[in-house]
Amino acid sequence: MKQNHPLHNLPPAYSSRREMFQQCGTGFGMLALASLFSEEGQAQAINPAQPLAPRAPMFLPKAKRVIFLFMSGGPSHVDTFDPKPLLARDNGKPLPFEKPKLERTKTGALFGSPFKFSKHGQSGAEVSELFPHLATCVDDMCIIRSMVADNINHNGACLQMNTGEQAFSRPSLGSWLTYGLGTENQNLPGFMVISPSQPAQGAPLWSSSFLPAVYQGTLVNDLKNPIANLHNAQISRERQRKQLDTLRQLNEIHLKQRQEDNQLAARISSFELAYRMQVEAPEAFDTGSESAETKKLYGMDDKVTETFGTQCLMARRLVERGVRMVQVYHTATSKRSSCQLWDQHGGLREELPANCASTDKPLAGLLKDLKARDMLKDTLVIWGGEFGRTPTAENGNGREHHPFGFTMWMAGGGVKSGLVYGATDDYGWHSVENRVHVHDLHATILHLMGIDHTKLTYFYGGRNYRLTDVYGNIVKDILA
Repeated sequence: MKQNHPLHNLPPAYSSRREMFQQCGTGFGMLALASLFSEEGQAQAINPAQPLAPRAPMFLPKAKRVIFLFMSGGPSHVDTFDPKPLLARDNGKPLPFEKPKLERTKTGALFGSPFKFSKHGQSGAEVSELFPHLATCVDDMCIIRSMVADNINHNGACLQMNTGEQAFSRPSLGSWLTYGLGTENQNLPGFMVISPSQPAQGAPLWSSSFLPAVYQGTLVNDLKNPIANLHNAQISRERQRKQLDTLRQLNEIHLKQRQEDNQLAARISSFELAYRMQVEAPEAFDTGSESAETKKLYGMDDKVTETFGTQCLMARRLVERGVRMVQVYHTATSKRSSCQLWDQHGGLREELPANCASTDKPLAGLLKDLKARDMLKDTLVIWGGEFGRTPTAENGNGREHHPFGFTMWMAGGGVKSGLVYGATDDYGWHSVENRVHVHDLHATILHLMGIDHTKLTYFYGGRNYRLTDVYGNIVKDILA
């Protein structure tokens, strides 16, 4: 006899996940057995007819939404937010300690930053001259100088930063968030990705993997036409509604013949969402309706900053309208080679200033705009890449990949403002104070959104999976 999938009829509470599995029936094979837990540990069923409907967090959240600004390729921490006077003093000398065994290529002598640092704001946080606009926002930022990752290559490191796993397909951060919390606007996707040129790793960075497909990210890569085929000029909306109703009936008949087909369920849901988006999406993406002052704030009046400024303004407009998470990728190939934009194996003196110039004003504009709209307090903004760069020189004017200690920053959404947290050693190689692993970062993000990272799980392939796997500690010292 066919078993009902537990998400369709989930009993109210169980003493254990094992008991829930046994009572719901064991005939699921490799099917997913999923539940969401409140602070009291009670299971909350997901309505399959409305899988993105808003769901209560496990406890009172500090943030309602997330904007993750991903600098693909790995920004150099010692040239941006982590000044190293001794590195500058010993420029050209050998590294005074043994390097880790994990190494891609042999780098040379110490390479002091060619860029000046200065203190800013009441916090006195030091920022490179490459970010003059963002430096005016340091009192709203929490700069984490002690990040650590596990993979020294782009593919594995990007996967870990976006999904928590280095090698295998796993659900992305945005997919976990929308699975756990749903989204506030049922007329727009819950998780959106804005990337005019895609990172080399592509869709796996925003994939839902084994989570139901409805939780995957929706990619926007054409800023002038964000959602393709949104309008149907051939028939009226009333006729479309009748077509969709008929199609849904046929699909649901087809779906009943299978125990579970989340791809088909997601397709049914996507048809309905696409219909609703015809009304709301055009307005949500219409940056042209913003004032000239706002466009200037984001740098949209300058060709250097226009593209990334448009991405950041779109992100603000989307979260303002209830989208749970927006991921903004700054990625393209450099003029020097086919590498990702922030991947300066060479040409650092020329290319890094160009990268910063194209993002500095839009980043500052986003923070200032959110704050002016009283949204920064419950919008968590995150900036960073998959790792940092070596303090030693590669090719004389470049830096290698560096996961052993690097910088990210956060703002708003319940993190302390005007804080510099953690430290690398005097040369910027190892994280030596208040080490923050990628799993710790993910645990902290979920905590700020009102989720216990150890309880947001999905049963698949015989075990419970979570974003942080079996790791992760909340970085309590950065919580406001």
